[in-house]
Amino acid sequence: MPWILIGALAVLTISVIALPASVARRFLPASIGAEDFSGSLWHGSAGRITFKGRNLGAVEWHLHPWPLLRLALAADLHWVKTGFEADGAVVVTSHGVTLQNLQGSGPIEDLRDLGVDDGWRGAANFTVGDLEAVYADPAGGGFPTITSAVGELRVSNLASPQVADGADLGGYVLHLANAAVPPGGPVTADLTDTGGPLDVQADIQLSLGGRTGMLTGTVRARVAEPPALMRQLDDLAQLHARDAQGRIPVDLEFTF
Repeated sequence: MPWILIGALAVLTISVIALPASVARRFLPASIGAEDFSGSLWHGSAGRITFKGRNLGAVEWHLHPWPLLRLALAADLHWVKTGFEADGAVVVTSHGVTLQNLQGSGPIEDLRDLGVDDGWRGAANFTVGDLEAVYADPAGGGFPTITSAVGELRVSNLASPQVADGADLGGYVLHLANAAVPPGGPVTADLTDTGGPLDVQADIQLSLGGRTGMLTGTVRARVAEPPALMRQLDDLAQLHARDAQGRIPVDLEFTF
């Protein structure tokens, strides 16, 4: 029996090595496009990945052959989006996608196609211990529904010309601890600062299907500068009065 398994694995390995990288397209849902393939199905790359026309960057993979027997695609990934890079593991089936041990970093301005507004700049690094999603419909045509999201996003030297005339706003941590997301429910996260001119404590709820989010929390100045930021905080305090600790309540709905 062991020899039969070894022989089957050898045949499968040879078959995977011989197949072109473009065969990977057959394992992708209808909403995800891929082109500019090179290499083999075993070790290949796609120079352009898209989701409903959005450019998601390029991907290189090293395939694990055994999941192919279950019509699943499992691989170690290296992802590049201009100057942003990440490495991790993925499993793609007809039902959904699982990402594990994903780590990446780079300038946030290179993520505009992924929802970052024009003008924002800074450095970001993230870790995703576990992220699971199922397709919204059997054909994979809708936005995947997140069923689990555990990870952390850190940004530093955050700045935008629309806030404080482009001054450095410091660093922030977005912490996801959604071991199980209720069906149809939002992904939740905690937002805190890591130093800089703003003291921020907030919760965020993300609706991935509608690509909307709600930030609820408080903000206050840690130092009396830069002047442009102080003026904007004073304007905000006209709408939501400061509490006894000088914190300003914030409710902000946004799209991504």
